Formats: sequence, C-alpha cells, structure tokens
Amino acid sequence: MTARPPLPATDSPATAESTPADPGSGPGSGPGSGPGSGLQAGLKNRHLSMIAIGGVIGAGLFVGSGSGIAAAGPGILVSYALVGALVVLVMRMLGEMAAANPTSGSFSAYADRALGRWAGFTIGWLYWFFWVVVLAVEATAGAKILAGWVPAVPQWGWALIVMLVLTASNLASVSSYGEFEFWFAGIKVVAIAAFIVLGALAIFGLLPGSDHPASGFSHLTADGGFLPHGPGAILTGVLMVVFSFMGSEIVTLAAGESADPRGAVTKATNSVIWRIAVFYLGSILIVVSLLRWDDPAILKDGSYVAALSSIGIPHAAQIMNAIVLTSVLSCLNSGLYTASRMAFSLGGRSDAPASFGRTTNRGVPRTAILASVVFGFVAVAFNYLWPDTVFQFLLNSSGAIALFVWLVICFSQLRMRKIIQREAPEKLVVRMWLYPYLTWATIALITFVLGYMLTDTAEGGGRDQVVLSTLVAIGVVAVALVRERLGRTRDAVPSA
Repeated sequence: MTARPPLPATDSPATAESTPADPGSGPGSGPGSGPGSGLQAGLKNRHLSMIAIGGVIGAGLFVGSGSGIAAAGPGILVSYALVGALVVLVMRMLGEMAAANPTSGSFSAYADRALGRWAGFTIGWLYWFFWVVVLAVEATAGAKILAGWVPAVPQWGWALIVMLVLTASNLASVSSYGEFEFWFAGIKVVAIAAFIVLGALAIFGLLPGSDHPASGFSHLTADGGFLPHGPGAILTGVLMVVFSFMGSEIVTLAAGESADPRGAVTKATNSVIWRIAVFYLGSILIVVSLLRWDDPAILKDGSYVAALSSIGIPHAAQIMNAIVLTSVLSCLNSGLYTASRMAFSLGGRSDAPASFGRTTNRGVPRTAILASVVFGFVAVAFNYLWPDTVFQFLLNSSGAIALFVWLVICFSQLRMRKIIQREAPEKLVVRMWLYPYLTWATIALITFVLGYMLTDTAEGGGRDQVVLSTLVAIGVVAVALVRERLGRTRDAVPSA
C-alpha cells in the first residue's frame, strides 16, 4: 500500500482539471475564482443549518412509523431512542473527522486515508449506489402523490418531471440545491413542530375546538402495557426504523461547499442530539399518546394522518400528502446532490473516471451529476418495468449499505484520531466521547443489528438485504483490490 500524505495545513480548492493529491483534502473553504476552480462555497449558513436539520427527517418517518408502532406498541419509542443514540455516536465520530478536514468525499475520503485505498473506493461506490437507488424510490413515491392530484399526467410522467426539475436545479449551482433544500426542509420542520404543538395541546385537552379526550400519557401503558408484544419487539422496531435515519451525514459532505466548513460541521454535530430527540422521539411520543397503539387507523391511514384526524384537523390526509411530497422531493434533491459529490470525490481520487472530478466554471460537477441521474432514471425504469424482480434486487442489495457506512465511519475514526493527534492536533475541535471505548461499543451495536437482521426471513426482509448487500460489497472490494494490485504492478514496471 502506498503511503498517504499528511493532513493539509489548509483546505485549498481542488482544481477542475486536476485532482487533489490527498483524498482528505477539502474542496475548498472559500469561493473559487472562475473556471477550473473546483467546488465553490455556494452554500450559506442558513442552507447548512436547514440541511443539517432536514437531513434527519426522511419521508420514512411519516410513512413508515405506523408499521413500527403496530409491531412494538409504545415501546417503539425505545427503538427510536436506540437508533437515535446510534446515529448520534456515529455523527460524533464523523464530525470529529470532518471538522478536522472537511471534504466532499467525507467518510469515503477518511476511509481512504485511515484504512486504505480499497476501503475508500468500496464505501464510496456503495454509498453512491445506495443513493441512486433512493432516487428511483423517491421519484416513484412523489409521482404517485402527484398523479393522485393530477391524474391526467401518468405516474411515469410525473417521475420524469420531478427528476428533470431537480437535475436542472443541481446543474445550475450548488446554491440552487441549497435554496431548494432550505425550503423543502423548512416545510418539514414547521410541519413537525406544528404537529407536536397541536398534539400536545390535544393530549391535555387544551386544543380549542377539539373533541379529543384529555388522555394525557395514559395510552403509553393502558392498552396492553408499554411493551404489548414483549421486550423482543423493541429489536423488531429497531429494524423497521433504522433506515429512516439515513441522511444525517449529508451535512458533512455539503459543508465543504460553504464559507466556514469546520464551523458548519461542528454546529451540526453538536446539535444532532436535540434534532433527533425533538423530531423523532417528540413526534412519535405525540402519536402513541393521542391514539391506542393498536388503532386500525395507524396502519390504514398512516400514524400522522391518524393522529391529526383524531384531534379533528380537517383534510388531514391531504395535508400529510403535501408534507410527505415535500419530504420526498427533499430526499430526492439531497440524494442527487450526495451521489454526485461522492462521485466527484471518487473522480478526484482516481477511483472513478477523471471527468467525474471536474467542475464547470460555476463549481458544479456536471458529469458526476449527469452520471448519477442517468442511473437514477434507469432504476426508475426498472421500478415500472420489473418492480418485483430487477428493482426488488436493487432495493435488497442496497438495503444494508447504511449500516456498512456507519461501520466504516467507526473503524476510520479509530485510526484517524491517532493520525490527527500526530499531525495536526489543533484540528481536533470536535472529539468523540470516551474514545476508543464508545467507538468499539458502537461497532458492537451495529454488528448486532446486522446479525439480528439475519433472523428476519420474510421475502425482501432483513436477511435478504444483509446477504445481497454483503455480496455486492464483496464484489466492489474485489474490484478495489484488483485495481490496487494492478496499480502496484504498473508502478513497479520501469519506464522505457
């Protein structure tokens, strides 16, 4: 393995026609200066603040929480708390590395430096694969809602329109992405905040015009107990909610295109605890306090629609559809951005075609964006043409990648802490708590979740996801190792 260069003393912009020598080098903490200036600082503080907040609020929170409540009862709160704690720890580790050296490649670049080129290559491409599949999922979900409102346009037409609009936005400039995400995430945040306030008032009988009984928190224990299906249901709940948290790491990629990347990462890392506590635990607590956990409406209509209907909010289903559509568009927008920036970073490290690592004079990695959206379009086509075969395979083979990413972040942090302490200790402005013990505990917890997924034998369930995702990961690792060996062989051959 070739030696990796030391951490840079400053974060200089990557050029559009050349790649950074250090995979950990940031894309620049200041604006570029015209053509060939690489990624530019087009994201404002308000953009990053909302990206950080919105990153932990996926559409899965709105549409997937009902199944978790039905499976675990009020105990789903413990499931969300466990996964939330896991995300907080992973984000703390990632924040430590990102604050020390912000870069568009984030954890892929850190894995490259800490674990070897094969690791950065593998996790970078797996993460890219995960998000291009997400593009298809979210585009289809958004198209379904829009087709329900305007049936004259077919679902595939809406999916095409949504993808084209957000692709055009990402191609325009990074500030366009930031502006879209600011408003998308802002709507999600306002909606959940309003839901929590209205729900809390109804719980205690203080909401004017509502005939909901002032039940307080009695539903948490009165309807079969806090754990009606036993303690084991908590783990079942964990499997159901863990993937709704994916996206919290996006801010560490986006920070590289801001004026103060280190400050943005530090702020996002320090605020992740209250964000998860309020938006996930707070809103789910409202749902299971307003309704019996076994209320048929939770599964039939969705947990949030059922809760809103129970307190007399008119047109609750349409209101929630609009909010879910916003969340879907937000996820689609961020997914395209995230996939393209990871492809850009891979191109800059010679782990992808060199054209992926080039930018336009507006600091936009156009080729990386177009390549990502093309694969997204292909996945959308698979979803409409072969939903139960090819597309189901794509879903299952990307299903456990989120947990793989978190594992790689943990192992990278174990080694990067020592590298940073040795080369640039002043950059440790964010520190992982109880290092290395809490890092190892997090690794053990993620490994346990992966192992528990193997007990889920339903078609398309946890076992299928872990097995297929592992096979895909092994294939990518094999490609990485072959490339590395070929590279060493080529370097060993003397030039004529």
